[in-house]
Amino acid sequence: QVQLVASGGGLVQPGGSLRLSCAASGGIFSRYTMGWYRRAPGKSREFVANIVSGDIRNYKDSVKGRFTISRDNTKNTVYLQMNSLEPEDTAAYLCNAFDPTDGNDYWGQGTQVTVSS
Repeated sequence: QVQLVASGGGLVQPGGSLRLSCAASGGIFSRYTMGWYRRAPGKSREFVANIVSGDIRNYKDSVKGRFTISRDNTKNTVYLQMNSLEPEDTAAYLCNAFDPTDGNDYWGQGTQVTVSS
């Protein structure tokens, strides 16, 4: 069973930066597609970014150029560097691991990001 622990959220002013981390345990991290999703109050969960095992990255259009996803397979950790944050980025950010060998999805707990002056 894969366990994911996300951290790094907080309160930041518009234009500020945060770096989220998600540490994985209990699986073969290097083969997973790792992703970040978010859920804003009153809205459904939405895709933010992911990175596949071959280092291919995908982003939601509204975060391109501002967010960067990366992974460190030696630390079983995925990161989301968020720059130029906007109030619309306020949400609970959720870490996801997808195992392409069996189709299993794993979710961590959310870490709250609040962008406000």
